[in-house]
Amino acid sequence: MSHPDHTGTTIVQNDVPSSVEAAPHAEIGAAAAVARRVLGTEAEGLLAMQRAMGAADGLGGAFSRAIDLIIDLPGRIVVSGIGKSGHIGRKIQATLSSTGTPAIFVHPVEASHGDLGMLAQGDAVLALSNSGESSELADIVQHSRRYGLPLLAVTARADSTLARAADIVLLLPSVREACPMGLAPTTSSVMQLALGDALAVALMEQRGFTAGDFGVFHPGGRLGARLRTVRDLMRTGDAMPLVSPKTILRDVIVEMTRKALGCVGIRDSEGRLVGIITDGDLRAALDHDLATTPASDVMNASPLTVTEDMLGAEALRLMNDRPRPITSMFVLDANRSPVGVVHIHDLLRAGVA
Repeated sequence: MSHPDHTGTTIVQNDVPSSVEAAPHAEIGAAAAVARRVLGTEAEGLLAMQRAMGAADGLGGAFSRAIDLIIDLPGRIVVSGIGKSGHIGRKIQATLSSTGTPAIFVHPVEASHGDLGMLAQGDAVLALSNSGESSELADIVQHSRRYGLPLLAVTARADSTLARAADIVLLLPSVREACPMGLAPTTSSVMQLALGDALAVALMEQRGFTAGDFGVFHPGGRLGARLRTVRDLMRTGDAMPLVSPKTILRDVIVEMTRKALGCVGIRDSEGRLVGIITDGDLRAALDHDLATTPASDVMNASPLTVTEDMLGAEALRLMNDRPRPITSMFVLDANRSPVGVVHIHDLLRAGVA
């Protein structure tokens, strides 16, 4: 099925089920039918943009050039737009900043009244305007041209003033707005937002951005807690319960009680962890002579351990996935020397679950 949009361009809908257009009002209600139509129309826009991304001489090629430019950029991405494009621009800026690409949003009207001073050599401008004729962008566009700042344009009109001024044009396909009058920015806003997400994710992958990097920029809230590493949560120094392989069980009990972690690590003369004794191991060894039996006789020589860089959430999963859940794990460095102990209570208090 196809139909002309307001510019006369034919839009093919083969990728969208016909049920989107012919929703059964009696079954789902008129409002839900409108919602299905809106979502279907906006989905058409995303599918059209996905197809356009496959063209090396179109959106796909421009997108690749934009990524290459941003990756090598010494400064920031300065995002700007007015109206709905401005709101979308703020979200794009926030996503870029939180995923490793320094970015700021500059309101184009404020730019004309002093905020052009926020733009510096080494920055690039990402300007959003569906029509490409937003007069409010004129000053920031002219500033980028005057000082040689790269200008990336996100617009749906290749012949627009913004597109003609830009170094790279990220041209959105011409599709219908979901608004029945074809006036309110709806489909076009969704496409701008999705394109911004695509930029952020492509840059993340190019930079090798990790979950740990993400946690650095999201230290607050539940997400920040889940991204904390074992290094952030482990107990170190004298808080670690450690004895030698020759330590008798009576003294092992004293060390375990003093440190209150339910376990003791066995460290050899070279500082490496060679085993662990838990309170369960001690109960099983009560028939031994506590005054003469060395720790090496009852220790578990293959304990579960973790590294400092592991996420706390992953450490918690390892504890819970054992046939018999454990409550503590030693943290080892590259030489298998203990540098800390992580306890399940510390993980739960930090909110990593």
